[in-house]
Amino acid sequence: MSHPTSPLSLEQAASILKSGGLVGLPTETVYGLGANALDPVAVAKIFAAKERPFFDPLIVHIPDIDWVPRVARVFPPLAHKLAQHFWPGPLTLVLPKSDIIPDLVTSGLPGVGVRIPAHDMTRQVMRLADIPVAAPSANPFGKLSPTTAEHVFHQLGDRVDAILDGGPCRIGIESTVLRVDDDRVTLLRYGGISLEEIEDLIGPIDRLVDQTSHAPAAAPGMLTSHYAPRTPLIIADDLSAEVGSGPVGLLTLQGDGDLSRFSQVEVLSPSGDLVTAAANFFQALHRLDRLNLRLIVARRFPETGLGRALNDRLKRAAHQEPVITGP
Repeated sequence: MSHPTSPLSLEQAASILKSGGLVGLPTETVYGLGANALDPVAVAKIFAAKERPFFDPLIVHIPDIDWVPRVARVFPPLAHKLAQHFWPGPLTLVLPKSDIIPDLVTSGLPGVGVRIPAHDMTRQVMRLADIPVAAPSANPFGKLSPTTAEHVFHQLGDRVDAILDGGPCRIGIESTVLRVDDDRVTLLRYGGISLEEIEDLIGPIDRLVDQTSHAPAAAPGMLTSHYAPRTPLIIADDLSAEVGSGPVGLLTLQGDGDLSRFSQVEVLSPSGDLVTAAANFFQALHRLDRLNLRLIVARRFPETGLGRALNDRLKRAAHQEPVITGP
């Protein structure tokens, strides 16, 4: 495969998808590993390339809201309201799937996750190919999500047929996932749309408990261990606890406190802005993971807005290590 900076036209990307190939596609959240969602063989290539377990379902991407009937049997009024307000954008709606969606896409579940990405290039590719696209994050299963074309190239290499370089991802964390059953909405995964934004629109919603790593996932990214760097990562409420000897990196929102004992510090937003922090989150983890550190310490984010989604990613990246709570 050519380097991701090599030119790839939208028409070429569409042709590869139509012929059953895999394309790294830019979105506003993270880069996706796209395949024809209607072709079980193409979808199976996603699982092989990512070494992803078949019990972890995929999200189906479409370019326009009038495509929903192509992939879902039912589009409840409440789901339509959410879609009109948040699409294109980082919201996935789990709806009763159409019979044309292979069971492999949904891991045998009756619902399919659907979203419209807020990236013009990828929506144009889908229109040119005239197919919905199944696209999990374009990285080996459970590892750090890619937010640049370079991340896709270095993590997947020749496992992907081509990469469409759409620049750095604007939001930088995955979509929020909601299951909609008639007039009931359940939060399955925190993501780029905050709980507050959703409840401001439709009122209080249910929240599903965390998924175990040995059960079929109700939505992508729900397994207990996920989004993990190679370097062990632990979560800290403060920085006063002992972390042992050897090079240790720090991932922190604002960079306050005594940081002198850390070999490398990644400050996500000096002003404490959670939107900026989310956009920088995975790129900062990629940088820390390349430094051969003994450990990465991550400070917990405020449990509000996008902070919930960031804390969710930290918890799943933490390799089941104990959380540091301080003295």
